[in-house]
Amino acid sequence: MVDIGTRSSQGTATIEEVAAAAGVSRSTVSRVVNGSTSVSPAALEAVNRAISALNYVPNRAARSLATRQTHAIALVVPEETTRFFGDPFFAAIVSGINTRVNKSDYVLNLFIASDDPGDKTTSYLRSGSVDGAIIVSHHTSDTFIDRIAAAVPVVFGGRPVRARERDYYVDVDNVRGGQEVTEFLIGRGYRRIAMISGPLTMPAGVDRLEGFRQALDAAGLEPGPVEDGNFTADGGARAMERILEAPDRPDALFIASDLMARGALAVLNRSGIRVPDDIAIVGFDDSPVATTVSPHLTTMRQPSFTQGERMADVLLDLLADRDPPRVTMLNTELVIRDSVSTRAAGD
Repeated sequence: MVDIGTRSSQGTATIEEVAAAAGVSRSTVSRVVNGSTSVSPAALEAVNRAISALNYVPNRAARSLATRQTHAIALVVPEETTRFFGDPFFAAIVSGINTRVNKSDYVLNLFIASDDPGDKTTSYLRSGSVDGAIIVSHHTSDTFIDRIAAAVPVVFGGRPVRARERDYYVDVDNVRGGQEVTEFLIGRGYRRIAMISGPLTMPAGVDRLEGFRQALDAAGLEPGPVEDGNFTADGGARAMERILEAPDRPDALFIASDLMARGALAVLNRSGIRVPDDIAIVGFDDSPVATTVSPHLTTMRQPSFTQGERMADVLLDLLADRDPPRVTMLNTELVIRDSVSTRAAGD
């Protein structure tokens, strides 16, 4: 079956670019190229028009060789190595991805790169060394991932920072998760609610903050201080110190990751501020951190292992010319533990 998306030496388009121009899926372009009759007349006309306009030339000879497929998948994590190995979120994601990949004919290659100086990673992935890629934890500044997505099928973990109609991604409903945390705190009687957010260069950071603000606005409450904790324990500690400098100390905190909550708890303990008696805390993730800190964290569980499995499933479907959903949204679940009182502080 003919289905090749690499550029020729004359710079012809990839199959992904043809699909985007035609407004159809990658597998639809593949079926047209291979002469399949299971394509609607409208799709056939759109694909042929895009092929002509973009000078797409499928390399049938190369594709007919078994060696054309590498049977390798890249997992690209645009983060510092210390963050990757220090955050339990990544362990769960990678475990889920690997569980699915191990059951396939593919192998998983891991690339950790906070940026891509000299385009080393990008050039390697665009050279035909992998058949597809999963990209997790990307930031606004990570423009190199766009060049990867133009060369091979890509599935994103979380909403892409520059989302396009043709993108495939698996995410949790971070806006709703942020709303539910905040509504829970309001329902327990808390009124001065602050937040330690993730970085606003990441969709998860933006969406959890948006849910927090929506819930407070619906309740007619003003948000307390909001500080960026960068999804790290050190960042959470520094954000907590800044919040404590505010003139009116909050009675509750929504902290957008358990790792940041661990850093914040250390600062509160040093300051003699009791949790939950003086201030309530709700985290996000339900990672192992939630039950290794004291008190155990009330937190919003996100199914990170399942998210990894689903990302792998979507990419494997793409590589097999199946049509997976472009967007897969997973639910979150509030897990109540000891870091929130049944009544607000001071009641």
